[in-house]
Amino acid sequence: MTARDIRELGEAALAWVSARREEFALDADALAEHANVNFTWKPLGELAQVCVSIRRHTEPDDPLHESAAELLAFAWEQTAHGGLFLELQRLEPFATYPLEIYAAFASGGLRHTGYERAAATVAGTRSWRMTEQQPNRRLSVLNSEQRSCVPQHDDMARALGRTWLGGLPEPWTFESAAGYTLTHVVFHLTDWGLTPQGIPPQVAQHLRQWLPPWLDTCLEDGQWDLSCELLAVAGSLPGPPDRAVLQESWARLAQAQDSSGAVPEVGAGRAGHPVADDFVGCYHSTLMAAFAAVLTGYRLRAYVDDGAVAAQVHAFEHATHPGHEGRGAPR
Repeated sequence: MTARDIRELGEAALAWVSARREEFALDADALAEHANVNFTWKPLGELAQVCVSIRRHTEPDDPLHESAAELLAFAWEQTAHGGLFLELQRLEPFATYPLEIYAAFASGGLRHTGYERAAATVAGTRSWRMTEQQPNRRLSVLNSEQRSCVPQHDDMARALGRTWLGGLPEPWTFESAAGYTLTHVVFHLTDWGLTPQGIPPQVAQHLRQWLPPWLDTCLEDGQWDLSCELLAVAGSLPGPPDRAVLQESWARLAQAQDSSGAVPEVGAGRAGHPVADDFVGCYHSTLMAAFAAVLTGYRLRAYVDDGAVAAQVHAFEHATHPGHEGRGAPR
């Protein structure tokens, strides 16, 4: 795998998302009392966040940037340009998920002042400050407050100390639930890869040492969704990316990608469901593949100006394919 191969994998993933964008649309149940947000608001928010991140890490004339911008505009239209968040606030004033989803749009410059005023009022209550949450979810809310111009109700460093990753856990205690927890802790600390310096040095060092074997375990087990998230973490760490880890990991992930661009969450997809047609079983892992691919490419380019690191990037480009002129990612 080369940087160009990784780029093409990300392009194929985002193309699949674009082709299936109507399946991210909010339906009539989005504001229903007992609606399942995991099948309405959650996919739309994840689409928005990935598109914001891709726009941040690509140039305006890049086709990936243009595709992400179109998808983000589509997602914002689904929220009635932010108006539905105000309605959610009225229906569930102390739920945190509306703010967490809104924050993705806000970080991309799409804002609704009425909702932000209402959210700030609720966030100023004792009830909001004392809501019992998983530690990584508390980090998500804090980061969302910051992105939405709502006063933060706690300190990020203190919240980090309560998380599994913040405690510098024994490496052998890693399992899938812990993996998803640590990836999102990193995403919240770095504002989804934008600020690698947001990871404290001791945490960054712990990840540099143990992320490779954790990632290898997930790839070996066919945990493609979590593997994509861990690759995004690798692209969010301060300093140059580990090219040896990237070469092997991306090559294995490419073998799991369907010719349509879809990436199954686990294994070869759900039995009886062709990968490309299995939206529920593919959308998140495919979004994460696009996000991780763009972030990896950005981090590789970011160090080209440094002579020593430029040599590493050059070696990465040619290690497996001397004289490489570019080819499609293996499927």
